[in-house]
Amino acid sequence: MKFAFGVLFLGVAFAATTPGAPSEDFIPDNIITNGYTAPEGKAPYIVFLTFRSGDWNAWCGGSIIGNNWVITASHCTKPYNSVTIYYGSLQRNQGQVVLTVSGNNNIINHSSDDIALIRTPHVNFNNAINRVRLPSFSDRNNRYVNRWTTACGWGRTTITNTPDRLMCVDSQVISNAQCRRTYNSNWVKDQILCVSTTGGRSICAGDSGGPLVTRGDKILIGVTNFYNEGGCTTGKPSGFARVTSHLDWIRQHTGISY
Repeated sequence: MKFAFGVLFLGVAFAATTPGAPSEDFIPDNIITNGYTAPEGKAPYIVFLTFRSGDWNAWCGGSIIGNNWVITASHCTKPYNSVTIYYGSLQRNQGQVVLTVSGNNNIINHSSDDIALIRTPHVNFNNAINRVRLPSFSDRNNRYVNRWTTACGWGRTTITNTPDRLMCVDSQVISNAQCRRTYNSNWVKDQILCVSTTGGRSICAGDSGGPLVTRGDKILIGVTNFYNEGGCTTGKPSGFARVTSHLDWIRQHTGISY
């Protein structure tokens, strides 16, 4: 089984809910059928990332985990030597604060898993810009199965539509055993967390690196990694880097722990 990773390249130079489950802060949108438009204050921890290397450009999402740190997916960061980070806006390519960071010593890719850290200059927090809390070390064995979660991003909503406004989707965590019924077990390692995409409610191209947080307490438990190559609305699980599997690695490089 192959996967279509959700990084969406910009074509300039060349670059889940179970039926009946309510969504927090749901705002209907006649264009978006499988997600909902994020209201103000929905995800102050999300950042829009643009990567550049020569004539190549791409975008992803990321999450603020500290005044000097953003977490994202390594398949977003590895090909590029700089990243521009947009903080505090629900609009793509906009921000209250905009920083460009060189990849030299500031982008830290995990040696084997699809997760990465970006070291940034200090960014002050406010109502529109704030960190998301990581799981505590005492919760490191929590698999979160059946927990309701929210994933947000600026990825595609249809084959032909990529929104300028942040979109979100709610879904439930499933067990890795259930996820392996769809995907090869070599892909669905213990370091991966999967969610259901009932009704075609799913992450899609352009959402890579973005946050998966628990509903209610808003703990970051996943970093967007992949969706099924057959399409975002196939109903097959979406995959995320499991944050609890990387708490030691995050603390080693950032000093952040709970």
